[in-house]
Amino acid sequence: MKAASFSLIGFLIFLFASLSFASAEQLLNANIDLVKISTWYIAGPANENKETINLIRKEKGVIKITAKDNPTGEIELNVMVKESDSNDGKPVNLSKYSKYLSITYKSSHLIKLQAREGNADGTGCVHGGSHPRVDLPVSAKKFSTIKIPWTAFKQDGNPNGKTLNIHNLCKFNFVNYNPVSGAFLEIKSVVIE
Repeated sequence: MKAASFSLIGFLIFLFASLSFASAEQLLNANIDLVKISTWYIAGPANENKETINLIRKEKGVIKITAKDNPTGEIELNVMVKESDSNDGKPVNLSKYSKYLSITYKSSHLIKLQAREGNADGTGCVHGGSHPRVDLPVSAKKFSTIKIPWTAFKQDGNPNGKTLNIHNLCKFNFVNYNPVSGAFLEIKSVVIE
């Protein structure tokens, strides 16, 4: 009888600990600010490089990029959802309770925000994979905060496109497809909620 009581108590403690851990994991998926915790990467004709962007990010808490004079080609600013040693990494499985992405930014030009999904087996982020996206409107004079539901991210920005799979999410690409000299983007926060 005593052994059965200890077994039951042990099982209840295990169950409580497991449930507590699951709750903590869900909290870790909520309110993650990628400006504060992640390394950012840049490609294209910008005045800033990766080192400059991340130095300013750490010192001032803001991401800043500016198009070079007479830029040729697109500018792509990216950040992994989970910190990685490279510009590509393993996807994450966001909590089913995560509903949207909140961004505080200022931009002189339209930005296409791509949410990049991982490969089919969930082991990596393959270049050229699925890119559900949304538009970030111009907000040149002041910082704006926009909350984007995950359901708004559609393949190639097409209203009938496939919706983003938040359970296989690698990174975000902030893309200015047609930069002009002096075009800028500043980001204060990118929060997964």
